[in-house]
Amino acid sequence: MDEILLPLRSFLDSEGRLTAFPAKRKKKLPALLYLAGKFTPGKLYTESEVNDLLDAWHTFHDPATLRRELYDYRLLGREANGSAYWVNLPLPSLAELEALL
Repeated sequence: MDEILLPLRSFLDSEGRLTAFPAKRKKKLPALLYLAGKFTPGKLYTESEVNDLLDAWHTFHDPATLRRELYDYRLLGREANGSAYWVNLPLPSLAELEALL
């Protein structure tokens, strides 16, 4: 977890919420892994539930961007019609995620 949290120190508030979404991939990937780790394995989420969970873990109120990025990096899966989302397990390590790109 330190490999994820260390690059995010300047992006987290005292409650562990992201205060901004990093623009550079080197810090964006840890942020996405951090958020993906907040999902319950095996649970199906509606889009609204995904938004609510993401809203609880960031302060800049842009769950749509975060949801889309999590999906684009294959950390979240979803039904083709967007009716259900889930966390893709196992989550890769930061090094594994960087190697895929």
